[in-house]
Amino acid sequence: MATKKQNPKYIFVVGGVISGVGKGVTASSIAKILQDRGHIVTSIKIDPYVNVDAGTMNPTEHGEVFVLDDGHETDQDMGNYERFLNINLPNNNYMTTGRVYQGVIEKERSMFYKGKCVQVVPHIPMEVISRIKRAQEKSGAECVIIEIGGTIGEYENILFLEAARMLKTENPKDVACVMVSYLPVPGALGEMKTKPTQHAVRTLQSSGVWPDMIIARSKITLDEKRKEKLAFFCNVKQENIIGAPDVSSIYDVPFNFEKENVGDIISEVLSLNKKVSKERKEEGDKNKKAWDTFVKKAHTATSEIKIAIVGKYFDTGDFVLSDAYLSVIEAVKFSAYKLNKKPVITWINSGEYEVAGKITASDVKKKLKSLDTFDGIIIPGGFGSRGITGKLEVIKYIRENKIPYLGLCYGMQLAVIEYARNVVGIKGATSKELDDKATEDVITIMESQKEKVGNKNYGGSMRLGAYTAIIKEGSLVAKAYSDTAISERHRHRYEVNPNYIKQIEDAGLVFSGTSPDGKLMEFIELPKKVHPFFVATQAHPEFKARPLSPHPLFTAFLQIASKK
Repeated sequence: MATKKQNPKYIFVVGGVISGVGKGVTASSIAKILQDRGHIVTSIKIDPYVNVDAGTMNPTEHGEVFVLDDGHETDQDMGNYERFLNINLPNNNYMTTGRVYQGVIEKERSMFYKGKCVQVVPHIPMEVISRIKRAQEKSGAECVIIEIGGTIGEYENILFLEAARMLKTENPKDVACVMVSYLPVPGALGEMKTKPTQHAVRTLQSSGVWPDMIIARSKITLDEKRKEKLAFFCNVKQENIIGAPDVSSIYDVPFNFEKENVGDIISEVLSLNKKVSKERKEEGDKNKKAWDTFVKKAHTATSEIKIAIVGKYFDTGDFVLSDAYLSVIEAVKFSAYKLNKKPVITWINSGEYEVAGKITASDVKKKLKSLDTFDGIIIPGGFGSRGITGKLEVIKYIRENKIPYLGLCYGMQLAVIEYARNVVGIKGATSKELDDKATEDVITIMESQKEKVGNKNYGGSMRLGAYTAIIKEGSLVAKAYSDTAISERHRHRYEVNPNYIKQIEDAGLVFSGTSPDGKLMEFIELPKKVHPFFVATQAHPEFKARPLSPHPLFTAFLQIASKK
C-alpha cells in the first residue's frame, strides 16, 4: 500500500475520429508508466457490444478472443494489459454492454432495487461504476485505467461516458480523461489536419466529459503549430497535447510517453501521491530496466528467423487482419528477441492449399514446396471446417519434410487427424466438429460438452481458463518447460478420442502431456530422431507469453527453427 493513504485514481481512455489507432496501447502504456513509478495499477476494458463476452464474436470482425486464467473470454486489449503490466487480470476487469445490462436485470429480478422503476439512466451507468469500483477493491489498485471501446459520438458509448461523468462529479479530483485521436495528413493536401479531433472533443464535451490530455496519433510527429490549435480549440493545456507518431514497435510507446512527460502530467492532474515505499520504488525501477533491455533487443536483433503462421482468419475484405492471432504473433516476437533473433512473420491463408476454384492440384503442390523457405511453421487455434483441408496438407508436408512445427489447440487436433490418416492408416480419421456423424472420430466432443452443444449453449461454455497438465519426463515438452507439471489456458470443446490413443501411440506419435487424471491429451510430439521439432498442444500458451517472460514452448520451438 502507499505510504500515504489516498483515494483511488481513475483514468478513462477514450477514442476520437476512428477506431484502431491505439487506445489499448495508450491505456497499457499509461498503466506501465505508473506501475514503474511504484504505484499499484490495474486496467479495465469496456466493450460497447451487446455480447455478454467476447467468446461468440467473429475473429475477422473483432480480432482475437483473449482468455483469462479464470476462463473469461475477453477482448484482445486485455492481453495487451497483461503483457505490459506482467500480471494476470481477473474477469472483474472486463465488461460489455450486454454484461452490464444482464447484471442490472438480474438485480431487478432479485428485488435489489426494492421496487423502484429501473431506468437506463441512472441505473446502467451506476452499474458500470460499481463494477469499476469492485475491480479496484479486489486488486487494491491506487490507479485504475479504464479503456472505453469504440469512438466518441457512437450511440453505444453514451452510457459509459455518462458513467465517467458521474464518477467525475462524485470524485472531481480523482478522475481524469485521456482522448486518443487521429490526425490525418491527406495526401492531396500534405498538411496535418486538426479539425476532426476538434469535432471529436466537442462531441465528448457534449457528454459532460472534458479531456485532460489528448494523445494525437498520426503517421508523423505532431508539430507545435498543431499543438497550439488543439489547445486553443479544445480547452486543453498545450503541454497536455501529446504527439504519438507511428512507431516500429508498440513496446516503445511507454518510453516515448515518458519523454513527453505523460507520467508527470497524469500525476499532476490527479494530485497523485508521488511518494511510494522503498520496496515498490525498487520494484518499479527493476521493471523499467528490464523493459528497456527488452526494447533494446527488439531493435538490435539482426539475424532473421522466418516463421509462417497458417490460419484462416486473416481475410477481411481485401485486407489482412493479423489481429485474429495477435497473442501468437507477440509470443513469437518475445521468444525471438530473447534469442537475439529478428522475427520475420508471414501470414498465410490455409485456403491457398486447397484445390478449389482457380487453385489446381499443381498450384497446391508448388505452394507447399514454398514452405521450405520458412524456418518454422505455426498452425494456431480456430473453429469450423473452412480452410481445414489446406491445414491438413500443410501439416503433412511439415511432418514429411521435417520443418519445425508448433500446433496450438486446433493445430494439435489437426496434427492428430493427419497422423491418423497418413501414418496410422485410419483413412476416415476426422473430428466430430467437422462431421457430427463421423465413425472414425479420432477427435471427439468432450463428455462435459455434449449436453451444452445439444442445447445450443455456446456462450462461455467451453473448457476455458487455466488447467494443469502433467508432462512426460524426458519429452521435448518437459525439456522446454523444465518441469513436469505446468498450467496453461484453454478454449475448446473437442479432445483426442481415448479409444484411439493406443493405436496412434503404437504408430509413433507421443502423447507427452495429459490432464492430471490422464483422461485428456494435452501435448503431442514426434521423437527427435524422427523430426527435429514436431510439437502441438491443446492449450493456448500464447496467452501467457510476456515481454519480460517469453513463453518456454515458443522459445524451444524457435531455438530449433533457428538451426534449420
